[in-house]
This record gives sequence, structure tokens and C-alpha cells, in this order.
Amino acid sequence: MKNLKTLMWIAIAAAGSVMLGCGAKYSIGGTLTGLMGQGLVLEDNQGDSLSLASNGTFVFSDGVKNGDAYSVTVATQPSNPAQTCTVHNGSGTVDRAAVTHVIVSCTQAGRFAYVANQLANTISAYLIDAGTGFLTQVSGSPFTSSGTEPTALTVDPNSEFLYVVNETSNTVAVYSIDNTTGALTAAGEPGATGSEPEAVVVDPTDQFVYVANLGSNTVSAYTTASGVLTEISNSPFAVGAEPAALKIDPNGNFLYVGNFADGTVSVLAIDPTTGSLSEIAGSPFASAVGALSIAINPLDTFAYVANETDDSISEYTVNSSTGALTLVSGSPLGTGSSPESLAVDPQGRFLYAADVTSRNYAAAYSINESSGALALSGSPTKSGTFPISLAIDPSGAFAYVANYSSADITVYAVDSSSGVLTAVSGSPFAAGSGPRGIAID
Repeated sequence: MKNLKTLMWIAIAAAGSVMLGCGAKYSIGGTLTGLMGQGLVLEDNQGDSLSLASNGTFVFSDGVKNGDAYSVTVATQPSNPAQTCTVHNGSGTVDRAAVTHVIVSCTQAGRFAYVANQLANTISAYLIDAGTGFLTQVSGSPFTSSGTEPTALTVDPNSEFLYVVNETSNTVAVYSIDNTTGALTAAGEPGATGSEPEAVVVDPTDQFVYVANLGSNTVSAYTTASGVLTEISNSPFAVGAEPAALKIDPNGNFLYVGNFADGTVSVLAIDPTTGSLSEIAGSPFASAVGALSIAINPLDTFAYVANETDDSISEYTVNSSTGALTLVSGSPLGTGSSPESLAVDPQGRFLYAADVTSRNYAAAYSINESSGALALSGSPTKSGTFPISLAIDPSGAFAYVANYSSADITVYAVDSSSGVLTAVSGSPFAAGSGPRGIAID
């Protein structure tokens, strides 16, 4: 009996040491989106390598001890097609829990462009020439809208679905994207939103979709699985007056809402498990009347808001841990006309703005890497009539502007050193009536 008890204690002690060993190490993982190429290899702490061939969740095989630092990097970028994968939330210190919130986002040169033609109730789809930026209508384009007055649209991070909000029918429609041709197919019936949906965004992990309802002063939140939207139980969420713009930070932690009528920015923390939203301390933050578009740089250090009514751009530093915004000294910056849309280039060096300096112009502003302050770069460039929506190609080589009143798309080549825009040969390209939003896949 004594020997049996001794053996039992030895077994328990051994098990305890294993449990302590397991308990002292925690797994490191997250979500991969946008992968189309082959050969992607991630590395954690310069030792543990992980090859990935498909999108979704991932976990490194070797854990990291509690209290130790972790750092996820891209060891080998994908090829065939060549892509650039970027890591967000990739470093920190393990604190008695598994790390599950690393985000790896992969992009390549734009393949397709999609335009919501509000007055025509159609969606135009274009093939993009990666060398010239030239647009060619996809076979079957324009596609009939599933709702009335399509206003804004966005492509999910895995390039599988296009989400479109319809301002008059108060719906969000989902279209599947043919990966080869760019053609669109309606995926089920449109889902209900609040009144006058004005903007739509998908989170970087491709789990949640958010819609700004200008007419009801709310944001609707949905989970998404294979393009199927399900509104979460406590949606919609109250924000400021007439929310017109949405942006999620690159780390996927916060939703920024531009409130047009009261000139503020609401900042809402995103629950990574449920997608639920909760307003952070200090929100809403002052902007100026007519907050209509939001852009955040890739490092999540600076944010910008286009104030249409105030003829200005608000400049902020971002606290990436809390989501809080602090106005840059001298902000807002006068633009000389009513800015409609903003976008930051993939390298974070320039901010592009539609309808600035003079009516119907587009311009580039250099971003001070220390302060985030803006300075006009080169001469503004003439666009079409009423440039209302601007998008940057993921490669950073081209900028696309939807011109509402002239019903066309201006395509610009981007000077890599100055950021200056030059219209490409063949531009502008015809769109439907009232092109209101543009998205690049």
C-alpha cells in the first residue's frame, strides 16, 4: 500500500509539472484574410514558423511563456499571384491567456472596381489593368441593384462578397464576386437596416459588417458567414446626429463614425467575439460640421475627417490602445472647397481628397510622419463634375474618383515620390447615372 501511495504521488507530481508546463505557455494565433497566392510563411519570435495556404484562423505550434513578449512577422510573402501581407496586433506580452487577435491581411494590385450608381439603381463593375489603371466594363455590367438608390459599397477582406447599402429601400444587399471575371450575383435577399443607410464597412477579420443609418442616428451591426448577414441581438447602436461615414482601424479594435449634422466622431470599441459596440471614454470627439468621410493611416497613428460643410479636414493623432482622438495642432485644415472623400495610400505617406482646393478637383496632401499634419503636395488635379467618392488601389499606384454629376470615373496615376495625381490615358470612364460610391477589389 505504501508503494502504491508513493507511485500515486509521483504520478500526481508528474502530472502537475506537465500542467504547470502547459500553463506556463500560451498559444499565439489570429485570423488570416485575403490570401490568394502560395508560399506564405509567418514567424513568431524569430523561431516558430507557420506555413499557411488558406484564409481563416491560425495558431502557432509552439506557445509563449506568460510574461514573455511575442512578435508575429511575415517571413515569406505569397507568390503566384504576388501579394503583400501585413500583420496587425502582431506584438505584445503574454498575460495569462492565449493570444487570438493577431490579424494578417493580404492584398495585391486591384483587379476589379465597383461603383454604386445611385440614380440608375445599378452597380457598374470594371476590370482593372494593373499596369495602366485602365478600366474595362465586366461582361454583364452594369448589374441591376437589389435595392433602391445604392449609395455606398465595400468588398470583404477575402474578396468574396460585395456589400451595398440602399438609401431609399433601407437595406444592405450582398453580392458574390466571381473571382475570375469580377461579375456579380445577388446572394439572397437584402437585409433590413435603419433609416437612410449611408455607409458600410467590414471588419478586418471578415466577421462583422456595420452600416451607418443617417436617418435614424444609429449603426446596425451584423455577423457575416459566407456572405449571410445576421443582425446581432443588441443592434442597432445609437451614435451622433446623421452618421454618414464609417471606418475601422487597421487592428480591428474600434469603429469610427463621422456624424454629419453635429460635426463629431463617435468611437466605438468592437467586441472581437460578438461584434457588439460600446462607446469609449471621451467619445464623441469634436470635428466640424459636415463630417462625411474618415481615413486612418496604416500604422493606426493618425486619422482624418472630411468636413464637407466646414470646407476643412480635421487631423488627429490616434491612441491605438484606447481608440481616442486628439486634434493635431492647427487642425482643422482649410481646403478651399467642400471635401467629399478621403483615402490614405498603403504606405501612409499621403492623404488623397476629392473636391478640395477648388470645386471639382482632387489633391494629394503629404502626411508629416511625426505629427500627422497635412501639407498640400504639388498642384491639385481637375476631376469630373462633383467628385464624391475616392478610392486608392491596394498597390498605391492608382487613385479612382467617382464623379456624381458627370456620371463617370476619373483614374489617376500616383507619383510615388510626390503623391501627385495625373489622369491616365482614356480617363474618365463612363459609369451609370449618379455614381455615389466606389470600391476596389
